[in-house]
Amino acid sequence: MSKEKEKKYQLLPEHGYCFVCGSENPKGIGLRWRGYEDGEIRSYFTLTKEQQGPPNFAHGGASAAILDEVMGMAAWFAGYKIVSVNLNINYLRPVPLNVPLEVRGRIYNKEGKKILTRGEIILPDGKAAVEGTSILVEPEGFFDESEEEYRRLFKKVEERRKD
Repeated sequence: MSKEKEKKYQLLPEHGYCFVCGSENPKGIGLRWRGYEDGEIRSYFTLTKEQQGPPNFAHGGASAAILDEVMGMAAWFAGYKIVSVNLNINYLRPVPLNVPLEVRGRIYNKEGKKILTRGEIILPDGKAAVEGTSILVEPEGFFDESEEEYRRLFKKVEERRKD
């Protein structure tokens, strides 16, 4: 996929039944996230007929879900407990099924309580097929009941970041 030399990364935890990255969801897409030292998140994957929209191409909703997740994961990796409040998607090229793809996401700015992210799905030829931006916020109290799960999932990431 990427022509550049692979940077050092760590595999990030998945979370159960997540439609995009959960290993326990038999109908999920099954992405595995790589977190890089510069804060970028990537995954390498192939979409199948399970994510089909038009014949032989991915459904736009699958692309949007993948971008929403990679952009959110970039914020989680940076230590923010966020939810998306705005998601913008630009479909540049059709996303074919059964070919290797790459998705990348990163934080590009923080404005007050808003965390601004961007992401793209990259085709085998290196061109962006779908790109997106999102506005994320940390809602007060939203994750109170899931604090234990958050700590369990991200404990290893936080420990590695201290090294």
